[in-house]
Amino acid sequence: DHQLVGLRAESPDGVLIGEIVRVDHGPGHDLLVVRLPDRREGLVPFVRAIVPTVDVAGGRVVLTPPDGLFDV
Repeated sequence: DHQLVGLRAESPDGVLIGEIVRVDHGPGHDLLVVRLPDRREGLVPFVRAIVPTVDVAGGRVVLTPPDGLFDV
């Protein structure tokens, strides 16, 4: 978890989505907690379909969230 916290969360084309602030462990899968630019927190299922790239050395994760994932 400590390697993921602080990483930049971005879209495949490099647009900032937010920053990983923690990892929540659930019974089915883990969730990345992303602090969005407006300071809200979004939950992202930590599955390959939505998080195809984790680049710890590069300081980023790439997210492909489905439409509406961050809508309140």
